[in-house]
Amino acid sequence: MTDDVIRVAIADDEPLVRTGVRAILESAPQMQVVGEAGSGREAIELVEAHRPDVILLDIEMPRLGGIGALEEIRRRDLKTLVLILTTFGTEENLRRSLTAGADGFLIKASAPAEIIAAVEATAAGGMVIAPRIARHLVDSLRSQPRPQGRSDISALSPRETDVLRLLSRGLSNAEIAVRLHLTEGTVKGYVSAILLSLGASNRVQAALIGYAAGLARAAS
Repeated sequence: MTDDVIRVAIADDEPLVRTGVRAILESAPQMQVVGEAGSGREAIELVEAHRPDVILLDIEMPRLGGIGALEEIRRRDLKTLVLILTTFGTEENLRRSLTAGADGFLIKASAPAEIIAAVEATAAGGMVIAPRIARHLVDSLRSQPRPQGRSDISALSPRETDVLRLLSRGLSNAEIAVRLHLTEGTVKGYVSAILLSLGASNRVQAALIGYAAGLARAAS
């Protein structure tokens, strides 16, 4: 981000949706919409050309869907953060999005203030998942046998567990740094180590593992 301005792109095959989301984002003084795309291919080109801080990406689009576009953005190692914004807030879509490397998952029925807050949180390195969708996923995780091997949180060091606990509560790296009296760079290092240890592809997956293990409810 430059001068605290969050540069955002929107990818959705429905012009009316793009217009509405643009209007919501541009109502916030800290947001700048740098472009729109109507397909997955256009979304990739948009990210490469403008390098936005965050792109809101629909799942169902022509010429490569949102998941395919997300995978390609990650394959090209583009640094743009990806917030999925979809009508279909199913657990399967959430799982596919997280597996592909999404930084957040939101449904289009969210209130304008929630969309703005989600973009802000994503840009700050926070975890964003539509609450009612997260609830279903966490319940599903809890009903499964405790994960073994690399996804076992017992393999984490005490400090890594502290970081994961706060990560599971949705805190950004900067907020975790303040809570634990660390530098933000040190927190980023811990997060990278946690992802490797848990076999998670992004902080959202790691946070869900921590949440399902009860860390988000544990005392600090």
